[in-house]
Amino acid sequence: MAESSWKTTTALFMTSQGFSLLGSMLVQYALMWHLTITTQSGEVMTLAIIVGFIPMLLISPFAGAWADRLPKRMLIAAADALAALSTVALFIALLFGYDDLWVILAAMGLRAVGQAIQSPAVSAILPEIVPEEHLLRINGYNGALQSGVGLVSPLLAGALLTLMPMQWVLLIDVVTAAFAIVIMLVLVKVAHTPSDAEPVGALRDIRDGFVYVWQHRFVRRLFWYFAVSFFLAAPVSFLTPLQVTRSYSNDVWRLTVIEMAFFVGMMLGGVLIGQWGGFRRKAATVAAAIVVMGAFAMLLGLEQPFWLYSAWMLLTGVFMPFMNAPTMTLLQTKVEPKFLGRVMSVMMMISTSVMPLGMLVFGPMADRVRIEWILLATGGLMVIGGLLMLLDRTIRRGEPRVAEATAS
Repeated sequence: MAESSWKTTTALFMTSQGFSLLGSMLVQYALMWHLTITTQSGEVMTLAIIVGFIPMLLISPFAGAWADRLPKRMLIAAADALAALSTVALFIALLFGYDDLWVILAAMGLRAVGQAIQSPAVSAILPEIVPEEHLLRINGYNGALQSGVGLVSPLLAGALLTLMPMQWVLLIDVVTAAFAIVIMLVLVKVAHTPSDAEPVGALRDIRDGFVYVWQHRFVRRLFWYFAVSFFLAAPVSFLTPLQVTRSYSNDVWRLTVIEMAFFVGMMLGGVLIGQWGGFRRKAATVAAAIVVMGAFAMLLGLEQPFWLYSAWMLLTGVFMPFMNAPTMTLLQTKVEPKFLGRVMSVMMMISTSVMPLGMLVFGPMADRVRIEWILLATGGLMVIGGLLMLLDRTIRRGEPRVAEATAS
């Protein structure tokens, strides 16, 4: 593919995903805030999180197999269409006064199914568009785009909810999804390369994905470090707002500041990793990022002025793409292309399940132990984990792509 051609295709693809993500996050914030305001129930919020988490855990293995065998453009567009149709159904229900909790939760569940289908296909299609030597840069820029949308979405959702009823805000997602689908199907030109393996059934496809990860020593070890790091990062991600209310005050502006600081940091980090490209060994970039993020988690556990605390949050966000983008690039370049969708679905299962599992441990612990101590302990363990990854011979050496026969 000529340089101008792949750059144009990549720009169109990222534009499509930007529209899709903006609408999805607007609806996510609108629905969560609606449930928070109308129910003021922690149980309802937990139920909403579970409804969004379970479909992704159950569907993503199948979605990875579909991404390996079906045209990825069609799969991504179909996922956007499913989310948009569920939003239209919820809009009609709310318009006619059907605002029962189960109606909203059903729509959130269908949207989660769409996201579970879309994510592995998005990760697997990039290597078909972008030359291998540019993948890390594009993954970094893609992370910056996602962080930028994450920064804008809550501000835009809050402004829109003050101007119009919640159901009309939902229609914005339908418009953005339509733009995303048209761009993907009409303008993004990617040739589908069908798998030369015989169809063997969905469950066998899923099993082959897990077997591939298990038998590929490098990928298996990379997933292990990734999972442990995400588990230990749960307090930084979920307990810091509670820490702020306990250690500083329960002013809403303080919670807004730390959330925006983290998203701004992630956006800057995505641009930086895209420009710099990381160390020559991508795994060393991942390990160094884990060490630095662990150090910042420990700094968040110290007594300090709020402005300094916010600065550490921003810097923690900066280094998040330094872990995520090289990890994605390593998988995209080390994994057999025909298994990439299934391997990405395994990674998605890890990234969506490990932090909630971490909260099952650290959440109750936070009611008995000071959050500052939890941050010091988990941050220290992240530093140790990152150093072990730097010294790990399997990670340092890396491995060539595994032959097709490995997984079967």
